[in-house]
Amino acid sequence: MTDFLIQVISEIDWSYSLGQLLSIVGLLFWLWFIWPRDEFTALISDKQQQNQILLVAIALNSLWLINASLVQGIHVHFLGLVVLMLMYGWRMATVISILPVLFFSTFIFKLPFEFGIYGLLATALPLFLCFVVHSQVFKYLPHHLLVYIFCGAFINGFLSMVFHILSWATWLWLSADYDWAFLSDNYLLLIPLLGFPEALLNGMAITLLVVYRPQWLYDYSDKTYFQD
Repeated sequence: MTDFLIQVISEIDWSYSLGQLLSIVGLLFWLWFIWPRDEFTALISDKQQQNQILLVAIALNSLWLINASLVQGIHVHFLGLVVLMLMYGWRMATVISILPVLFFSTFIFKLPFEFGIYGLLATALPLFLCFVVHSQVFKYLPHHLLVYIFCGAFINGFLSMVFHILSWATWLWLSADYDWAFLSDNYLLLIPLLGFPEALLNGMAITLLVVYRPQWLYDYSDKTYFQD
């Protein structure tokens, strides 16, 4: 076991560039800008919520470990970000996702200083865009349980994968030696293959939470979705 850990650590590239440092600063600034002060104030005195968030972060990290490496810089995995957002709100979800991002960058990418740009483009941006979709669904569509599950979880789960892959592919196109044709044929092509299972994963998880643990959902209320 010790030899395995030494080998894993020895494979990690601890070098960094100015761009990577700037991306970490950008991620820290984004976290400061969106910091969920009220949620953290309540969290400090709620031991049960602290334990729940820790378990959720570990579960999310475990989900991300089920990944496939295509080429350097391209790993595909399920996200679970929409479930995280609907449980804690997009601001807190962004903060919670930092632990899996750091772990993934260090032990899967083996580039720990990539966690800044990966956190910004692969989690923070998709979470924000999914929140925009969710808020527009709530604003313009009927407040019905099926709308909440199908649009807020299922469709939004699919879109989270679209946002994730498009943003990361754009970054690879701009910063690496991959041309857009290569990314289209080997990465963007996976959007439907990953998007529908991601949608199903999020939709089923939220359905179970609505039935058995509705109090775990951030903005769900029986009064809102069963008012008729």
